[in-house]
Amino acid sequence: MTAQKVTVTVDQNVTLKDFFKQIENQSDFKFAFTEQFDTNKKYFTKKSIFKQIEIEKLIAELNKTATVQFSIVGNNIFVKQKSPSQKAVKKKSKLKGQIFDNERQPVIGANVFIKELEAGTITDINGRYSFEIPNGTYTLTISYVGSKNQEKQITISDDVTMNFSIESDSQQLGEVIVMNNKAVDIKTTQMSVNKLSMQEIKKIPVAMGEPDPLKSILTLPGVTNAGEASSGFNVRGGAADQNLILLDGAPVYADSHMFGFFSIFNADIVNGLDLYKGGIPSKFGGRVSSVLDVAQQTGDFDEYKVNGGIGIISSRLLVQGPIQKEKSSFILSGRTSYAHLFMKLADNNNSAMFYDLNAKLNFRFDANNTLSFSGYFGNDLFDINDRFASTYGSTMGILSWKHKFSNSLNSNLSAFYSDYRFNLEIPIESFKWDSNIQSYGMKYNWNYQQSEKFKINYGIDGLYYNFNPGVVQPTSSDSQFNYKQLDKKYALEASAFIDFENQITEKLNFRYGLRYSSFYRFGPEPISTYENGQAVVYNPLYKIYEEGTPTGTINYKKGQAISTFNNLEPRAALSYAFNDETSIKASYNRMAQYIHILANTQSPLPMSIWTPSGPFTKPQLLDQYAMGYFRNFRDGDYSLETELFYKNVQNRIDYIDGADVLANNNIEQVILNGKARSYGMELLFRKNVGVFTGWISYTLSRAEQKTPGRTPEEPGVANGNWYLSGYDKLHNLSIVGSYELNPKWSFNGNFTLQSGQPVTYANGYYEMGGIHVPNYSLRNENRLPLFHHLDLAATYTPKPDKKKGWQSYWVFSLYNVYNRKNAASVSFTTNEDTGANETRRLSIFGIVPGVSYNFKF
Repeated sequence: MTAQKVTVTVDQNVTLKDFFKQIENQSDFKFAFTEQFDTNKKYFTKKSIFKQIEIEKLIAELNKTATVQFSIVGNNIFVKQKSPSQKAVKKKSKLKGQIFDNERQPVIGANVFIKELEAGTITDINGRYSFEIPNGTYTLTISYVGSKNQEKQITISDDVTMNFSIESDSQQLGEVIVMNNKAVDIKTTQMSVNKLSMQEIKKIPVAMGEPDPLKSILTLPGVTNAGEASSGFNVRGGAADQNLILLDGAPVYADSHMFGFFSIFNADIVNGLDLYKGGIPSKFGGRVSSVLDVAQQTGDFDEYKVNGGIGIISSRLLVQGPIQKEKSSFILSGRTSYAHLFMKLADNNNSAMFYDLNAKLNFRFDANNTLSFSGYFGNDLFDINDRFASTYGSTMGILSWKHKFSNSLNSNLSAFYSDYRFNLEIPIESFKWDSNIQSYGMKYNWNYQQSEKFKINYGIDGLYYNFNPGVVQPTSSDSQFNYKQLDKKYALEASAFIDFENQITEKLNFRYGLRYSSFYRFGPEPISTYENGQAVVYNPLYKIYEEGTPTGTINYKKGQAISTFNNLEPRAALSYAFNDETSIKASYNRMAQYIHILANTQSPLPMSIWTPSGPFTKPQLLDQYAMGYFRNFRDGDYSLETELFYKNVQNRIDYIDGADVLANNNIEQVILNGKARSYGMELLFRKNVGVFTGWISYTLSRAEQKTPGRTPEEPGVANGNWYLSGYDKLHNLSIVGSYELNPKWSFNGNFTLQSGQPVTYANGYYEMGGIHVPNYSLRNENRLPLFHHLDLAATYTPKPDKKKGWQSYWVFSLYNVYNRKNAASVSFTTNEDTGANETRRLSIFGIVPGVSYNFKF
């Protein structure tokens, strides 16, 4: 019972009866006292506010100052008079814990200081601190080079362990999570960033009951996707291929399993994620929409631990512990699905499954040097009635060395490899198709802190690409397909950056920086030439765009430059704090993107092909402006973030009507270069503390695309006017709530409402050879119906007080509680029996129950 938490306010005007009501209304405790007590009298000598404090700790604090003595027996709190000789004795307790950075690496040499006592210590090689202090309430501050000072009110009544997380990189998220405080960092220049901890992610209900970091970001303002069971995500009206996804710093080129049902990120090993939507620091580049920075946990350096979960269609297991105590550690996590086993039991020849493995190794050589390795391997397998078979997946590995030169300068050197592969086989056609993208890279970043008011972050990086659009191979002698290797492509992307963070005055902060990027596409590769230099031509007779006529080929030799691009990418951000609770911020950033996904669908499919910029495809260039108002209420109990943004993208790929992008060796014959823009307002309101927490996010935005004709005679796309892009969602609302009923039961809910996705409907038909052929309106002139659903989950912990040995909890979930049939697509066909035209709506999910058993020991 003593684990129950309450929020209590006492002062010289609060009677004993008032105090009893506060406790009894929030807990199961009852008060017991003799008749000598007048409960209408006032027994408290000073004002104290206790927020979400355990009953046992509250009683210990009150006994120091109140003129009566409280004691707990079972679920009763006894009240008695203090004897004249009884004094509030200041007992000493031990405060200890660890300090971690944003990647869950222990922070060596961080300062931990108690203001009231003017005493402190620094963390050791394992990031640990420890000292004895008298019981009481204090202000604890944590400071470290390259991070913002953190301050936290703590109450000590017994020996306690407190672990804290700080942002070790000044250019990353300014909002730092300390003991689950989600208040907005008012003074930092960083804006347009959302951070989710794994505690929050695991509370958000999703389909199939599997915690999903990627699905969870869809509850944040400005973030949507193409619908249920779809891969990718869209940020502020951008396409999925415009998002840079990093796993421990290495790029990831695909983000989902099972065509979007699951993300590749295993919730057990992920420590948290940062989503940058704007005001992006100079150290990030290569995409024009967002940066999703996902960090894996660091293995425990002291003891072995195991945790996992068993769900309806998938299970997972994680093991971690020391390799050499306090010097090296490992963490290994695996996940697999088993829906295909149920299909076989039901005599269903179809098969669909996935599996993935995550690993991380950490080595501490001394106080100035640490080495880590992170790895990921995942695969999906599909087999449909032996008519269609597909496997696809990703591999990633990154080796990082962190070195501390001095208290003012530290660095991070990393080398990585990442690839994505897709394989398709169709036995009845006797052929198979293999494709992949490989990349190798290196980064070297430095952080220099001249003072608390002036910091510099600078670095260089390089990335080599090997694009294989595909090789088609016959699988039998009677196959109608011949061996064909689509032209491979090679490229190098290099950049250098510098960022300055300057505190101009106590209220005004300024961050400014510059990134210089270069992109080189080189041979060996044959490049086609076309009549009049046009790979796409307009046919005025039929009023359609058609493939241009090739006139020859230029054969570039190995290493010979085909195309070269260079761009300067300035960044700037400003914040002005009116006071400790309110500020305004503004930011600007230019970014360049040199690689693109070839897919004329709204959601990337596993067979989507990445291609580099070149003679016919220019790099995308973004200019984004944002400004916002930020406010904390009641000492951070509530917070409000509001932002306005405007994005303009040059050289956005568009496709001619009927474009065939699959296995197309001359993709330039079906694409046009256009531009895109998006603008809108975002709102995020959080309740950060209490038994009920959560947030409301709302976005009002517009996303459009324009591809004008190249000559006055050409109409372009949609008559050369602005038209809604496939990522436009005028309204986007999410409400997320979490309620802790008691230590055993907690409840969570998520309501989502979005405008329907823009689509192109048939507005009539014409007859050709006795067949009705639909005639379509202008591109994306229509919308799918409104998209919404409510998801609920309940978490049951049988033994919440058990801290050692086997610990477990159950999660029961309902996705789409009221069974909404949201439209994933609308198709126009002819009824085979009647010959009448039909409109058919495809829905993926109705109501989906889920249950999982989770454990650790």
